[in-house]
Amino acid sequence: MQLSVIILNYNVRYFLELCVLSVQKAIHNLDAEIIVVDNNSSDDSCAMMKLRFPNIKLIENKENLGFPKGNNIGVKEAKGEFICILNPDTVVAEDTFEKVLSFVSSRARHSERSCGTSDDIGIVGCKLIDGTGNFLPESKRGIPTPWVAFTKIFGFYKWFPNSSLFNRYYAQHLNENQTGKVDILVGAFMVMKRKLYIELEGFDEDCFMYSDDIDLSYRTLQKGKSNYYFHETTVIHYKGESTVKDATYMKHFRGFMNFFYAKHFKQSLFFNLMAQFGAFYFSIVKLFQAKAKVKNPPSKYILISENESIREKLERKLQKNIERTVLEKGKIVFLQLISKKEKTEIILDTNYLNFKDTITFFETYKCHDFTFKLLPKESNFIIGSNKSIDKGEILLI
Repeated sequence: MQLSVIILNYNVRYFLELCVLSVQKAIHNLDAEIIVVDNNSSDDSCAMMKLRFPNIKLIENKENLGFPKGNNIGVKEAKGEFICILNPDTVVAEDTFEKVLSFVSSRARHSERSCGTSDDIGIVGCKLIDGTGNFLPESKRGIPTPWVAFTKIFGFYKWFPNSSLFNRYYAQHLNENQTGKVDILVGAFMVMKRKLYIELEGFDEDCFMYSDDIDLSYRTLQKGKSNYYFHETTVIHYKGESTVKDATYMKHFRGFMNFFYAKHFKQSLFFNLMAQFGAFYFSIVKLFQAKAKVKNPPSKYILISENESIREKLERKLQKNIERTVLEKGKIVFLQLISKKEKTEIILDTNYLNFKDTITFFETYKCHDFTFKLLPKESNFIIGSNKSIDKGEILLI
């Protein structure tokens, strides 16, 4: 088997459904499997999986075992040569996994020709965008040493993006549309050989969450491997959905960033002060961002679909006029329907559009005053997120 996709879920039933639908499309041409591990969700995630996806392997944990242990449990059941650790609040394109595996193969051939070895590939990540189409800079990062944390805390990476002294936190030696080696990748999307994951003993189960991906990436580097950011496929990550940013989040984030520092770096007074202040600062910022007020609701709605009955259902539910448009010569043409004075929500029907075109649409119109929602295939809800720190929005129809 080529690939095992491990999806660890906790109380995000609707995002999980959308995610699995996209992954099913993306593994269609591969010898691959999906394994969903549920960390004792209190919503009906497991019931949905059994009803909607009865042939997908579902592991039901009896308690919330955390991100590291939950994923480790999933990987133990995996049969693929490669594994993908994937968040449930993601949407992949139809060709995402094919492109990533092709990239890994090409890098292996290149290494064999130049170095005589084909086994230097560590973890591969990809370009992540949020629910508004904006690039998520944590898609590629540097090792968060005290100095690197300092440059992040005080914004030096923004002021000097081309300086190797200040731009390491978000690996700005590469732009978002440039593939290359990076130190740290985000746990929302990680592809690697199952053999390597096992050699590393997976995620460190002493770390409940938040610095686990940093730790795994760093230990991969210590093995002499190279981690890569791959920009040629884009995945939507509804970033705020997996974790509610509250006081508990702040406590855990601070503690587990300190866990990473204590595990991998020599202790010093400066180090400890920077580690504690940095973790505290980031958690406070995230906490206040999460409490930021949501913008005014849209005044105009456009549905991209060929199904008129869906438009009628949405009109009844929203009590708003909804205009519908379709593809013209394979392209979405809708700007003539837009007034610059109106905030507009675009609803994309994935019964009609494929996921790759939907993701491209997000990226193309990210700078407009639009919000985006998706209608999953054969589902009775629309779903999306208006900001990267939002918990997300689900509307049953």
